[in-house]
Amino acid sequence: MTHTRRLAFALIVLTAGCAQPPCPVCPPAKPAPERAQYLEWSYASLPGWDTAQLEPSLRAFMAGCPRSSGPLIAACASATTVAEGDEAAARRFFETVFIPYSVVAESGDTGLVTGYYEPILSGSRTRDALNRYPIYGVPDDLVVVDLASVNPEVRGLRLRGRLDGRRLVPYASRGEIDSSGGVRAPVLAWTADPVELFFLHVQGSGQIQLDSGERIRLGFAEQNGHPYRSLGRYLVDRGEMPLEQASMQGIKSWAAANPGRLQDALAANPSYVFFRELADPRGPIGALGVALVPEHSIAVDRRFVPLGAPVYLATTRPNSEEPLRRLVAAHDTGGAIRGAVRADFFWGTGAEAGALAGRMRQPGKMWLLWPRGERPPGAPSASPDPAAR
Repeated sequence: MTHTRRLAFALIVLTAGCAQPPCPVCPPAKPAPERAQYLEWSYASLPGWDTAQLEPSLRAFMAGCPRSSGPLIAACASATTVAEGDEAAARRFFETVFIPYSVVAESGDTGLVTGYYEPILSGSRTRDALNRYPIYGVPDDLVVVDLASVNPEVRGLRLRGRLDGRRLVPYASRGEIDSSGGVRAPVLAWTADPVELFFLHVQGSGQIQLDSGERIRLGFAEQNGHPYRSLGRYLVDRGEMPLEQASMQGIKSWAAANPGRLQDALAANPSYVFFRELADPRGPIGALGVALVPEHSIAVDRRFVPLGAPVYLATTRPNSEEPLRRLVAAHDTGGAIRGAVRADFFWGTGAEAGALAGRMRQPGKMWLLWPRGERPPGAPSASPDPAAR
């Protein structure tokens, strides 16, 4: 890259990276990227592995196979030889084809496991006295720049903004979009509750129940380029609620009691999601491009866990110490899912799934199952843990 191109690239990054134009104080240089270790493990040492039901996990893994790549392709081919319903054969498949690796972040091998779901909102195709809040498709003026086309070292990173003359500037934040309503985007539907709409953005997919009985399924299409900020953390930091109440249910209760302060609180998360209509009846589509499998799909940080890979998850059920140990598949990503030991557990569709997802904020450990003979992704593999053999 020439000096001129480097300078232009740096100006684009700095311009689009500031939260509000003009940028009075740009953020400091980003810290060094997080690194992870992958420690070879044994199946005998995985908590609960000997009693885990693996045949449903095999079907979830195979659901991602049409879009999997790299070393997972051969594993997918082997999976097709396992007869449906054969639990013993499913166990032999995983133990023969894969090696488990403990995923260890710089802070250790324990991270955060949250939950998400597909909400169902009441709404309308047209605006009326009740349904006044728009659900937007992708704006006409949203510009998405794949930085890999400029520098292969930043593969997977994108800039989002809009053009102001010949300059790329930040796109409107949540607060700006909600207050001005001037975004140049198609409206897919209208809904009545701004809080439910906010959580539709957080979940990244959902359904709109129309008066006619028809349902519209919506999936993530794009995002405005601003970072995700936790509304729960915002309320906790301001003394509005204790940390243990900062669940989806707790936030909704606070919103109902504080309607005059709601818009300012929602604007604390500048990230805004734009949707597309989906025709697939099987379920919401994850970042891998396949339908999510309730209680067997997770969202991960793809920098550390490749999409499509099986992941053994050891955590607890929401607000409980009851173990939740399951072999799941990495089918999705999310703006808040950042870090090596970080997972978002997909509970399914509707109110019951939402009740579980909204309360889930548990510590957990993750083991990446990776094909034998292949080095795990990311940082170089560390030496095996002798205590795990």
